[in-house]
Amino acid sequence: MYIDKDLVAASATPLVLGILADGESYGYAILKRVRELSGGRMQWTDGMLYPLLHRLERSGYVAASWGSSETGRKRKHYAITPAGHEALAQRRSQWAVVADALDQVWRGLPPVTAGSPA
Repeated sequence: MYIDKDLVAASATPLVLGILADGESYGYAILKRVRELSGGRMQWTDGMLYPLLHRLERSGYVAASWGSSETGRKRKHYAITPAGHEALAQRRSQWAVVADALDQVWRGLPPVTAGSPA
């Protein structure tokens, strides 16, 4: 399923912060978690995730540290910061308003079926 890049961009920060609120993680595991959460319908790439993680780190929402994998390879681990928790709370509130407005608009429309335009 194709998901418009505007929707991916709008949801990326709250998704990553939400995943990290559940515990520290590293890039590949975050990509895998997004895939799992979306039932495979969201296929993020490294080229999309790492610039976002670096931006979140520069903003102070995420802290990064180097660790080792089970195989001994070094990899960067990311953890949400107190500022990141605050940003996540704000995004959740904002997203709830948008989701509620969309729900109200869509309630009056005919149901979406496979193959029909959304």
